[in-house]
Amino acid sequence: MSYLKTASNNFEKHLRQNNYPGRGLVIGRTDDGGWALVYWIMGRSDNSRNRRFVAEGETLRTEPIDSSRVANPELIIYEAMLTLPGVYLAGNGDQTRTLADTLAAGGTFDAALLTREREPDAPNYTPRISGMLKPGDTAVPLTLSILKANSADPALTDRFTYRPAPPPPGLGYGLTTYMGDGRPLPSFSGDPLLLPCQGNAEKILADYWNALDSENRVALAVKWIEDGRSRLLIQNS
Repeated sequence: MSYLKTASNNFEKHLRQNNYPGRGLVIGRTDDGGWALVYWIMGRSDNSRNRRFVAEGETLRTEPIDSSRVANPELIIYEAMLTLPGVYLAGNGDQTRTLADTLAAGGTFDAALLTREREPDAPNYTPRISGMLKPGDTAVPLTLSILKANSADPALTDRFTYRPAPPPPGLGYGLTTYMGDGRPLPSFSGDPLLLPCQGNAEKILADYWNALDSENRVALAVKWIEDGRSRLLIQNS
């Protein structure tokens, strides 16, 4: 099976036919050799749905729509994309800030995440998914991580870090928080998924937004990176 066919099948089964993959992160190469970061949030509860994406320069963050209805803000309000010189970060929680601060101080991606655990939202114990893109590193430009509850003892955190070879243009690698709907929600399992990253930023945003379940999608953003410059596109419900 070709890479494109695998990516298309993964997109169809894990996103389009799945009403609740949860939050998701994709790092991919664009058709012309640039890069794109895709990040989205979904929600079933009123608290999860009471938010939107806003951009401040190269930073993507969440903010409440109605601050009077916010519960557990530490789980839903955070910086989702941050930029350092030559480094682009994304994550589904405030570990994105932990990564940025650690790297800026001379630390490493792995060292930063060793200080963090899966989210404390029992019984789901939502995984923390994180990504780092270094376009100037031709050998290891992308790193993905998932921190999730240990299946035998959810008080413990299993840590998985992936450094795949650069994907061909038009393809990327992604993680989501869940495999699908359920009570409790089943954490994502397996290696990062090969997923499509074709067309311009507007097409990528539309493709992923339209694939997500319309009842559960909340917001989606694409960071388009080319020739050392980036721009953010946002779609809110």
